[in-house]
Amino acid sequence: MVRGFPKLFESPGEGFGWASAWPWRGRQYYTRGLIQAALVRVGQGQEGAVSHIHARFPLICRKYHRSHPLGIFFGESPLDSPFLLVLFEIVFIICSTSIIRFLLKPLKQPRVISEMIGGIIVGPSILGRNKKFAEAMLPDNSQFVVRTLGIMAFMYFMFIAGIKMDFTLLKRCGRKHVYIAVTGVIIPTATSAAVAFLTRKSMDPELAKVSSIGAITTSLAVTSFPVLNPILKDLNLLSSEMGRMAIVTAVIGDAIGINIVIAFEAAKQGEGDSVDAVWYLISLVILLAFICIAVRRTMLWIVHKTPVGKPVSQGYIVGILLGVLVMGFLTDMFGMAIANGPLWLGLVIPDGPPLGATLVERTETLIMEIFMPFAFAVVGMYTDVYAMFEFGWSGLSPLFGMIVTGYISKLLGTLIPSLLCQMPFRDSLTLSLMMSLRGQVELLLYIHWIDKLIIGVPPFTLLVLSTVVITGIAGPLISFLYDPTRPYMVNKRRTIQHHPPDTELRLVVCVHEEESVAGLINLLEVSCPTVDSPFSIYSLHLIELIGRGIPLLVDYENEEHSPEYTNDDAIHNALKLYSETRGELKFNAFTALAPMRSMYQNICELALDNKATLIILPFHKEYPNNLEGTQILRRGVQSVNIKVLSHAPCSVGVLVDKDNFRNPMHAAGGSMRRHHFVVLFLGGADAREALAYADRMVGNLDVSLTVIRFLSFNHEGDDEMEKKLDDGLVTWFWVKNESNERVRYREVVVRNGAETVASIQAVNDEAYCDLWIVGRYQGINGKLLEGLEAWSEDNELGVIGDYVASIDFGSTASVLVMQQQVLREQGPPKLGWKKRLSSFNNSRSSMFLCSS
Repeated sequence: MVRGFPKLFESPGEGFGWASAWPWRGRQYYTRGLIQAALVRVGQGQEGAVSHIHARFPLICRKYHRSHPLGIFFGESPLDSPFLLVLFEIVFIICSTSIIRFLLKPLKQPRVISEMIGGIIVGPSILGRNKKFAEAMLPDNSQFVVRTLGIMAFMYFMFIAGIKMDFTLLKRCGRKHVYIAVTGVIIPTATSAAVAFLTRKSMDPELAKVSSIGAITTSLAVTSFPVLNPILKDLNLLSSEMGRMAIVTAVIGDAIGINIVIAFEAAKQGEGDSVDAVWYLISLVILLAFICIAVRRTMLWIVHKTPVGKPVSQGYIVGILLGVLVMGFLTDMFGMAIANGPLWLGLVIPDGPPLGATLVERTETLIMEIFMPFAFAVVGMYTDVYAMFEFGWSGLSPLFGMIVTGYISKLLGTLIPSLLCQMPFRDSLTLSLMMSLRGQVELLLYIHWIDKLIIGVPPFTLLVLSTVVITGIAGPLISFLYDPTRPYMVNKRRTIQHHPPDTELRLVVCVHEEESVAGLINLLEVSCPTVDSPFSIYSLHLIELIGRGIPLLVDYENEEHSPEYTNDDAIHNALKLYSETRGELKFNAFTALAPMRSMYQNICELALDNKATLIILPFHKEYPNNLEGTQILRRGVQSVNIKVLSHAPCSVGVLVDKDNFRNPMHAAGGSMRRHHFVVLFLGGADAREALAYADRMVGNLDVSLTVIRFLSFNHEGDDEMEKKLDDGLVTWFWVKNESNERVRYREVVVRNGAETVASIQAVNDEAYCDLWIVGRYQGINGKLLEGLEAWSEDNELGVIGDYVASIDFGSTASVLVMQQQVLREQGPPKLGWKKRLSSFNNSRSSMFLCSS
C-alpha cells in the first residue's frame, strides 16, 4: 500500500477522475502503478510511452537534497532548506490551530472543532488555494513529512485512547445502557443503508459496493469512545450523570463497532478473491492472539515488577512506545487499518497506575499538543471545498442523503429509547446530542477510505464538513441544555444550624493526601459525636484521573472494585480504625477517580445521595510541621474547593490544618490537654453556621471556646434583617452557655477593616489558640471589611479566613472556615425581616446542641 497515493490505475489509458486527484487543486500525480507500467513499456522499446506520459501529465524534477543555506544575509531563503521548512511548518501549524482554539473557546466549541477548522484553513480550501503560499509552505517534498507525522499522530492518539478505555464496564452496565446503545446503532445503520440502496445507481462504482455502504453507514451509527471522552472532558461533563451514561453507552457501541470494522475489512479483502479474505482473517486471529496472550502477559509482568508507589522504568516506557510503531506496521502489512494495531495494544495495557497512568502522563501532552495538529493538517490537505463544488451535486447527493439520514436517525434512535426508559426529555435530548458527536476516529476512517479507493476528495470533503457542522452544533447545545449542578440545588435545609437534635449527623470528609488525615480525625473528635447524635462519616479519597478515560467512584462496602485502588489504602484504614474506637461513629469509605475540573461533581453527588449536612474540605495549602513558615501547594485542589463551595447541596467547611492539629485526640477518656477555640463572629449566614458548629464542639469537655462578635460603629452599614438574625442566634447561644466556665463571649466595635484586623491580632497576642472558626463571607457588613478586599488572596477562605490562615498573621493555630448552605433554586428571599426572624426563632428550637 502506498499511503497518500489515492488510486492505482492498471493502464494509462484510464480516465483521470476525482478519485485519483491529489488534494491540492490543480496538481495531479502519477501513482506508483502507472509510473511502473510506463517504465516497463520504455524498457520494451516503446519510446512513445514517455511522450504519452509527458503529454498527459507534466513531469517535475526537484532537487530534494540541498546544502544547508548560509543564511538570509547571503541572499538565501531559509524555506529552501527542507529541514528549516519542516521546522517552520511545525510552528505554523501548531500556532494556527492554537489561535483558532482560543478564538472559538468562548463559543463552547470542543477542541476537536477548532483543530479541524485549523487544518482546513491550512489546506487548499483557504490558504492552500493561494499558489505562492502552497509553493512556499507545503511544497511536494514537505507534504510527505506532514502526512507521515499526521498518520503517526493518529496512531499514538488511538493508542492512548485504548489505554483509557475500560471494557470491564460491559460487565457492570445496566439493561438501560445496553438497550439505548444497541438501538442507537441499529436504527441509523438500517435507515442510512436503506437510503444508500435506493440511490445506489447514481453512486460511484466503488461507493456502491456493499462493503463500502456498510463502512459508511456504520461510521454514522457508532459513537467512538476516543471521540466522546475528550469532548466531554472539554465540556467538563465527564463526571456528570449524563456524561457517565454517555461514556458507558459509547463503550458498548465501540464493542459492536470493532466487530463491524473487522467484518468490513474482511469483505473488502475478499472482493478480488475470497482466499484473500480467509488469509486476512487468519492473520487477524494470529495477531489478536499474540496481543491478548503474549503482550498482555508482558504488560502484567511489568506491573508486577514495578514497586508499589514507584513509576515504571523508563526502558519499559520506551519499549512500549516503539511497540506502537511495530503494531501499526503489522496491521498495515496485513491490510488492516493502520490504527487498529495501536488501539489493540492500548486495550491490553492495564489502565491506571502504575503502567497506564505513567504512559498517559508522559506522552499525552506531546501527542495532543505537538503531533495531533499535523493529523488535522493532513485532513485539511485532503479537504478541498472548490473540488467538491466542481464535482457537482449529482455525484454527492447519494452520500449527502446517507449522512443526513444517518445523523437524524442517530439522534432519534437514542432519544426515543431514552424516553422509553423514563428519562426526562431534557436529559434524553442531551444524551442524544452526546451520542451524535464526531471527531478524530471518523476523520481517520475517512482517510482510510481514500486509501481503500472508496471515496475521492469531494466525498471526503463533504464528510469532513458534515463532521464539523454536527459536532459544532451539538457541543454548544449540550452546554445549554444540561447543567450538571442542577441536581444539587435542593430546597431542604441541610445545615448545622437547622439540624434537628438527637439525630444522626452525616458528614462527607474529603481527603487528597495522607497528611490531612490526622487533622480531620482531630476535628471529628472535637465535634463531639454522641450516642444520641452519632456521626455517619462518608470518607472520600480524591485521586486525579490519569491513565483512565472513565471516572470511577469506588464504594468499598457495596461494590466490587479494582485492587490497585483499594489495597494498602492508609487513608481509609486510618479513618476506619478511628471509627472502630468510637461507637458513635459509622464509617463509609469511597474513592473517586476523576479529572480535577469535574471532581467537585463527585463530592456534591455523594453529599446529595447520602443527605449529608456538612462537607469538610482540606485547604489547598499544606503547612509542614517541621518547616516553619513554609507552604506546600496542592495542585488543582483550590479550584475543586471553590466549585464545591459554589454548588454544594449542604454546608461546607474548609479546614486549614497546621501542626497543632496533626496529633489526633484519643477516644473519650484519654488524657489530652484542653483545646482553646476562638470564633470570630462578623455576622451573616456563614458566621451563624460557624457559631452553631462551635456550639456543638463546646459539648466536648476538652474544649474551651471564646466567641468574639464584631459590631460596626453606630451600626453603620448594618443590614437590618441580618442583624436581627445574628442577634437572635447570639442571644440564644449566650443564654444557653452563660454558666459554662469554658465559654467566654465579648463584643468589639470597629469602624473599618483596619480596626477589625487590629482587634483580631490583639486576640492572637493575648492567648494561645488551637483553632480559629470563622464564617466565609455571606451577609458580613461591608464596613467591617472596608479596605481588606484587595488584600485577600484565597477566595475559598474569605477575607478574614485568609488573614488568620496566612503566615504573616503569625499564628500556628488551624483555621476552620464555614459556609452555610445556599438555597439557589429559591432565589433571593421575598419575606420581610420580621417574618424571617419569626421563622428563624421557630427553627431555633430544633437546633442540635451537643451536650457533654
